[in-house]
Amino acid sequence: MAGPDIVSIGEPLYELNRQPDGRYLAGFGGDTLNVAIAARRLGASCAYVTRLGGDVFGDEIRELMIAEGLDVSGVGRDAGAPTGIYFVTHGAEGHVFTYRRKDSAASLMTPGDLDPRLIAGARFVHASGISQAISETAAQTVAAAIAIARANGVRVSFDTNFRPRLWTAGQAWPVIAEAAAQADVLKTSAEDCQCLIGLSAPADIAAHFLALGARAVAVTLGKDGAFIATASESWHVPGRAVEAVDATGAGDAFTGALLAELVRGRPLDAAARFANAAAALATQGYGAIAPLPRRAAVEAMAETG
Repeated sequence: MAGPDIVSIGEPLYELNRQPDGRYLAGFGGDTLNVAIAARRLGASCAYVTRLGGDVFGDEIRELMIAEGLDVSGVGRDAGAPTGIYFVTHGAEGHVFTYRRKDSAASLMTPGDLDPRLIAGARFVHASGISQAISETAAQTVAAAIAIARANGVRVSFDTNFRPRLWTAGQAWPVIAEAAAQADVLKTSAEDCQCLIGLSAPADIAAHFLALGARAVAVTLGKDGAFIATASESWHVPGRAVEAVDATGAGDAFTGALLAELVRGRPLDAAARFANAAAALATQGYGAIAPLPRRAAVEAMAETG
């Protein structure tokens, strides 16, 4: 059965982003939701799998998903559980996240929430370390989704996205490593890998994940761009000079754009350059989702270098 290009699994969140005047700007986020919307704005068809609380925040997130054109057939509701919330503050060291997500509806996900036909008909299934960290059953759901994907020839995209407030590196690494080993596209960062495996050099990080079994590795480097590697080649994609105000969703913009280009049939090097431009553009506005760029803007930047 033909399905969406990308099925993304995880926890959507209601966002409150502190502005320079001290007020909080309401919005939306959640790493795998950011990826799905980033890819959708760039032309990919996307479905999202999660559970939302039976509250106003869940209502608004569902409305956002529909407005952005996501397939919400995999989105459940839990009247007795909350939708997660997070706050973004900004300082000299960059942005800081503060979460209110304990026992959220998304953390109640189980493998039984998955529609195997939805995943089997996709071209990519995407999840992250956060998708796994929010609960044991959520981690089981991600593992089940990956198993369905592998059994049906669907490519797997995985982002390590390690959050020490959710679990320790010792708890996280075996779970993350199992998913990473099955990834056709593995996205990580030097910051994540310093915590998880004690590596910070991009080439060493890529070699580590390729040895695990990942087929392609993208190590995002913030303003310095990204390092991309496969078993046969590697290269650095230089950073883009922009007036950045908030990097909240930049890594997710990169992943969403990379997947959107891969499903269009673009080679990995061209897809990575496009993704790098998308990530740079995403830092020019506040919030995770609102600044995610459209195709015309990304193509215009990508053509400049």
